[in-house]
Amino acid sequence: MKLFIDTANLADIEEIAGWGVLSGATTNPTLLAQVEGDEDDIYRRICELVDGPVSAEVVADDVPTMVSEGRRLAAIDPRIVVKLPTSREGLGATSALAREGIRVNMTLCFTANQAILAASAGAAYVSPFIGRYDDINEDGLGHLAEIVEAFAASAFDTQVLAASVRTPVHVMEAARMGADVATIPPKVFHQMLHHPLTAAGIDQFNRDHAARLARKDA
Repeated sequence: MKLFIDTANLADIEEIAGWGVLSGATTNPTLLAQVEGDEDDIYRRICELVDGPVSAEVVADDVPTMVSEGRRLAAIDPRIVVKLPTSREGLGATSALAREGIRVNMTLCFTANQAILAASAGAAYVSPFIGRYDDINEDGLGHLAEIVEAFAASAFDTQVLAASVRTPVHVMEAARMGADVATIPPKVFHQMLHHPLTAAGIDQFNRDHAARLARKDA
């Protein structure tokens, strides 16, 4: 499973890109509202930091404007993937953009039926939301599993991108069930990396090394 980062914060992206684990990035209007700067410049910088697909979301709500905005976003950088909502209009715009060779990530997907429609319209990625299901006391991972299973039994080339990831458990389970991608907030990346036994082991090794050098210099 490939790992994308879910943020528009350039400092966070630069830090985690330095770990060598990123294959792409996703943004949305909410994440962009949390940072300063021109949106197109932010997209360009993310593309420089992450050598992989970078999802940039349209904010239009009718097909012609979605298509026009999608074309503009795709022209920013070859790595841009246009992000569209799972809606009647989103499907129409996805079909139009896909015919032009522009990749689309259909977001706010919650059911296998929605995912099948997105794939049939030509989406390159479909983004089932895990955490938002959990927020209403439903099984987000269970719905993700249904989509992965449905796609495995089909001829779709669409990749399943697990989104709305809230915990390292979400990442682990998405990988176990066969999701193609998980897009992960910076906080969860840090949670995945940290373990108290690893930290204690590093500290012990460093203390033992320092003690050995002290004996040598005595």
